[in-house]
Amino acid sequence: MRAVVYEGPRTVGVEEVPDARIERATDALVRITTTNICGSDLHMYEGRTDLDTGRVLGHENLGEVVEVGEAVDRVKVGDLVCMPFNVSCGFCENCEKGLTAFCLIANPDPNIAGAAYGFADMGPYNGGQAELLRVPYADFNCLILPPEAEERQTDYVMLADIFPTGWHATELARVRAGETVVIYGAGPVGLMAALSSTLKSASKVFVVDRHPDRLKLAEEIGAIPIDDSKVAPVEAILDQTDGMGADRGCECVGYQAHDPEGHEHPNLTLNNLVRSVRFAGSIGVVGVYLPQDPGSPDPLYKEGEVAFDYGLFWFKGQSVGNGQCNVKAYNRELMRLIHTGRARPSWVVSHELPLGEAPEGYEHFDHRDPGWTKVVLHPNGQPR
Repeated sequence: MRAVVYEGPRTVGVEEVPDARIERATDALVRITTTNICGSDLHMYEGRTDLDTGRVLGHENLGEVVEVGEAVDRVKVGDLVCMPFNVSCGFCENCEKGLTAFCLIANPDPNIAGAAYGFADMGPYNGGQAELLRVPYADFNCLILPPEAEERQTDYVMLADIFPTGWHATELARVRAGETVVIYGAGPVGLMAALSSTLKSASKVFVVDRHPDRLKLAEEIGAIPIDDSKVAPVEAILDQTDGMGADRGCECVGYQAHDPEGHEHPNLTLNNLVRSVRFAGSIGVVGVYLPQDPGSPDPLYKEGEVAFDYGLFWFKGQSVGNGQCNVKAYNRELMRLIHTGRARPSWVVSHELPLGEAPEGYEHFDHRDPGWTKVVLHPNGQPR
């Protein structure tokens, strides 16, 4: 089968690799029709992780079931399904609590809880930027989609990661109706956090970024864009919240945060959120942070540490929640929002490409080239 393979820093190729296949009785084999390039793929693409060369990328996947193992009961051949980026067993202690991002079974490394498709340190599972994908524990991990999803795949594929992750950011921040929310980062996840805040009836949603195309997308759903290359974002938030700060904050950038001059600061958005959120407010962090980053220009973050304004954070009585999204905790309900027309997450999609153009898609998305806000790949041709 053809697949997108990591070849080294800033290099991916579309190569012939062995077909994905049923390996255990609980597996399903899915013919991938729609798969996304994710912002977190770029950490690996840029060589900022320890991903081995030759790995197939892709953790935002949707497609048609073409084969099932003999122990699969619920999922049937012909079903159109979307898979959470988390690979989880469904029966360990954490999965039983809904903490599927921290499954104790799926990752063979006993020191790591949690697994994912095509991702560094998250188990041996190949990704779905390929013509076929093996889905372990298929009855648990496959979300069966309604018939209309065949024609709306760019909406429903967002259930694999970015829509639930944006929602997760607002859950960690404890967003409630009528509150004000500030979101740092207008990438796809930040935009989904803005959409989620709007769906939760936040009174004002501020989105901080510096890319005009992304800020325009935020404005399209009623969020207030703040360009941090033109204004000091903390002061702008305070000015629009009577000096108090926003009730809740979401960090949707992660450890490769840059200032407007292009210098990398892994603590930038964390500390801006402490200053942007009110006393006794709360913050949700879904941007990726790693235990170590040898390629970081920041000497502290080489060891996974940041210079965090903990004194101010403590003095303001704030709280923070963080970590990867437990997609299955949200994806069924968010699917219903798409099905009923309440949510149309595909509004972030800028490009739909065949698999063979994935290297160009990665390059443009990584450069944040104007107009490249979310890239969708179709490994088996455009959906019918």
